[in-house]
Parts: sequence; C-alpha cells; structure tokens
Amino acid sequence: MPSRRRSALLARLVVNEPGRPQVILGELRRVILDGAVPPRTVIPLREVAELFGVSHIPVREALKTLIGEGLVTHEPHGGYAVAQLTATELREMYIVRETLETAALTAAAMNHSAADRVELLTLNAGLEQAIRDDDPAAYHRRSRTFHVALTRPSRMFRLLHMLESAWNVTEPVQSMVHVGAADRVRLHRDHVLMLDAFLARDVDRLLFLAEQHHRSLESVIAMLPTDTGLLAPDDISAAQ
Repeated sequence: MPSRRRSALLARLVVNEPGRPQVILGELRRVILDGAVPPRTVIPLREVAELFGVSHIPVREALKTLIGEGLVTHEPHGGYAVAQLTATELREMYIVRETLETAALTAAAMNHSAADRVELLTLNAGLEQAIRDDDPAAYHRRSRTFHVALTRPSRMFRLLHMLESAWNVTEPVQSMVHVGAADRVRLHRDHVLMLDAFLARDVDRLLFLAEQHHRSLESVIAMLPTDTGLLAPDDISAAQ
C-alpha cells in the first residue's frame, strides 16, 4: 500500500489553466514522464483536485487514462501511485521498443530530410555534452529525444504513437540515470555509429547497429538495482 505521507508529486504540478480536464491529464503525465518523482510516489486524489480547483471526477478520469497508459497504478483502499515495473516487465517493454523502432528505422533512414539531419547532429552534440558534464538525467532525456528523431522521418504515425507509449511506460524507471558513466559512454558510442549509418542511408548497417545497441541496453537494465524501490520484485507481479 502506498505511503500516506505528503506526495512529492504535488510540488511539481504547475497550474496555469485550472479546471480543464486535458490540462490536468497533461500535467500529471508531464510530471511522471519527467522522472522527478520515483515509482510508488503517492498521487493523492483530493489534494490534486484542490490544486486544480476541480471536483474529484476530472482528476479520477485523468488517473484512469494514465492507468491505461501504464504510468499509474491503483490499489483498492490504497489509492493511486506512480507505476512501478518489475525487472521482467521492464525487459519486456524494451523488447517492444526495439521491435517498433526497428520497424520505423528503414523508412526513416531512406526518407529523412536535410532538416532531420541537422536536428540529429544537434541532438548528438547535446548527448556528448551531457556525458562531458556527467549529467545522467540530461543524458536520459536527450537519449529519448535522439531516438525519437531517428524514427520520426519514417512518417509511420500510428507506429510512432505506439513507440511513444512504450517509451512512456519505462520512463518512471529513468534507466540511464541509474547506470554508470562508463555504460553511458558505451551506449553513446552506439548512438554515434547509428547516426553515421543513418546519415549515409546505409539501412543494413543501421539495423545491425540498432540491434547491437538494444543488446547493450538489455545488459545495462539487467544490472539495475531491484532492492531500492526502483523496480518491483518479479514475484509480486506474478502473484497478482
């Protein structure tokens, strides 16, 4: 059961347009995806409603949507909380991400524009800066943006929406924040090689490198701690 202490999520919510259901949903989603509040963080229905100046109903509806997206959990008599994945679930979501990303990369590599190339080079420079600054949170955020930019030129919008949803499910874990600096450097080396192949429109090499990158990711997430509350024990999920 989630703790009843004051939720760290409340202080991070920004209320610019009180009372609008889509604003409530978007703001809750933003705070969760930012990774500033860890898995199992309590989301108090009454306090969120008071903050936005609404009844419980629009907040509850927003939370139901986030449950459907895998970002929030609800326990009877236990309330709402930021979702916590098991180690197995996290690995499974990375497989989903790999499958969807691979499907988009071929078209993206062949169809990208000059503007796409400039964006990717700029994003790569940002990743390198995050490594130099030893800023794992920035590296995590920029890594996702880099991968999105690699796949966006595919123009496969339904697939890209599914890929975004798969990324969202894993975001509360903030995987890259919890790995060592050497692992981030190794993963970034993959990014550089993938970018070179992408810019050269070398689809076969890009797909090969993407597969290797995902194997590297699998080895990294396998080392994430399971005894700090970051991930739930697998046996809890199996019992539900």
